[in-house]
Amino acid sequence: MTDAFHIDVPHTDGALAVLALSGEFDITTAPAVRTRALELIANGHPHLVADLSDVTFCDSSGLGALVGIWRCAKDADGSLTLAAIPDRLDRLLSVTGMDTFLPAYPSAEAALAASQGNCTTP
Repeated sequence: MTDAFHIDVPHTDGALAVLALSGEFDITTAPAVRTRALELIANGHPHLVADLSDVTFCDSSGLGALVGIWRCAKDADGSLTLAAIPDRLDRLLSVTGMDTFLPAYPSAEAALAASQGNCTTP
């Protein structure tokens, strides 16, 4: 049985937004995550924090979506920061080398605090 997937934006503040994901981040849900993230970037929030605390599964499509979002954020002079990465996803990020360019923090609050000092409105 597939977990219901949800995308929420619980926080926006100037150039910064939090994208909270819950459920399975896979080939069926990755396009919606990418679309929502690109909408946030286009609407003046190029610095994104992806709160992954409630992600129950992530496949290569989810990883690909994170890379695509990171690239779009960088093109908009922004950033993508990960928060509360589940253990299995953390191992995937490490094995694929994505942990070298995607900063990660133990919680959304910690990621927000770190990001607020590093972001500016383009």
